[in-house]
Formats: sequence, structure tokens, C-alpha cells
Amino acid sequence: MSAPFPTPAGRVAVAGVPVRAAIVDLDGTMVDTLGDFLVALRGMLRELGLGEVTPEQVSQRVGKGSEHLVAQVLRLHLPEAQADALQAQALRVYQQHYTLANGHHSELFPGVLEGLRRLRDAGLALACVTNKPGVHARELLERKGLLEFFPVVAGGDAYERKKPDPLPLLRTCERLGQAPAATLMVGDSQNDAAAAAAAGCPAVLATYGYNHGEPIRATPALAYFDRLDELPLRVA
Repeated sequence: MSAPFPTPAGRVAVAGVPVRAAIVDLDGTMVDTLGDFLVALRGMLRELGLGEVTPEQVSQRVGKGSEHLVAQVLRLHLPEAQADALQAQALRVYQQHYTLANGHHSELFPGVLEGLRRLRDAGLALACVTNKPGVHARELLERKGLLEFFPVVAGGDAYERKKPDPLPLLRTCERLGQAPAATLMVGDSQNDAAAAAAAGCPAVLATYGYNHGEPIRATPALAYFDRLDELPLRVA
């Protein structure tokens, strides 16, 4: 497999495992987007004549794509059958509100910019893989000054399936020209860990992100980090 991207001149290892590329999740890993989700969902619920939603309720439902998020929030207010019947309309309304909110109520997590520079300076090929729609992902990365780090950006609509299915990671490894075993998955949730395990990628997980309200250290991973710039990376 020939690599279309530069590869490290030296040996790069994370927590002792050699790597040549890294796939980085977006929401909950690089950017705290809870405010964007909250504003968009509240706008959707208001327009549909439904009730309120709390930050805690949103944070426990983020991570599996817009369709899942909207469906779960609707079920906070409606019986399942009614929520399912309203899903398509609600998703359209949500996307309209999210387009306006995207990046305006969110912040980079501490250490993210420095951490990405560290990964890039080590010579790793970088990609961003997220379940967020691709247009929203690129817009958010650009607004937060992160797009320059990622020659490859794959949103939730890039492939036939989303994380936790391994397909997005496997396809992205192909685009990077690297084997999954040499491609680090940097995420914040069970979804990222499950996708990485099924794809054969080593995974490291942020301790501060969105993990459906469950402690992230209960999810097996190569390593955990409190800040991306503190990732146990070594260049020989």
C-alpha cells in the first residue's frame, strides 16, 4: 500500500504502540459543541411546539449522528410511535437550526490546538472522522482554526455507515494509505472505541468528552488523556 501522505521520518509511538497516522473525532474530542447542540435542539423543539431539553440530556445522547440525537430527544417528549412519525420533519428543522448555531456556541477543549500541532510535527498523517454531517464538520473545523490539520475530513454522510461501525475508519485508513494497525483512533466515547476495535486501530480516549453519561475509563483503550497535548507520544 503506497502512502499518499508524508510518513514519519522516525519511529513514532503512542503509549508504546508504533503509529504512522491518526484519525481524530470532532465533537467531545476536539471541540466542546454541547452549546451548539443545545441551541439547535431547543430551536427545533420550540418550532415543533414541544418542551425543553437540558444540557445533561443532550450530552448523554450525542455521538451517534444527527438522526439518533433528534430521535432520542423527541422521545423525551413523545411516545415512541409519535416520535418516529415526526422524525423526518424534526430532523429537517433541527438541521436548519444547527446550520445557524454551528460553531457559535462551542469552544476548543484545552490542549487541542497544541496537541494537533504535536501530532502533525511528529509527521503523522491526520484525518478527522465524525458522525456530524460533512458540511457541518468542515465548517466547524474552519471556524475553530483546525481545518488546516486535516487533509482528510469524513463526516457521517461520507460512507454508507457511521461509527461505531468500523467502515468509516477502514475507508479513511485507505485514503491515508496506512494500515489500521498503524493508525491511531483519537476519540472520546464508546462509539470511537468500538469502531477502532472492529477496524483493528489502536484507540486513545479523552476523559472529558461525551460518553452517554458513563465513565470513559470503563471502556478499554490503549490510553486515556486529560488534554490532547499530554498524549503519551514519543518520536525516536
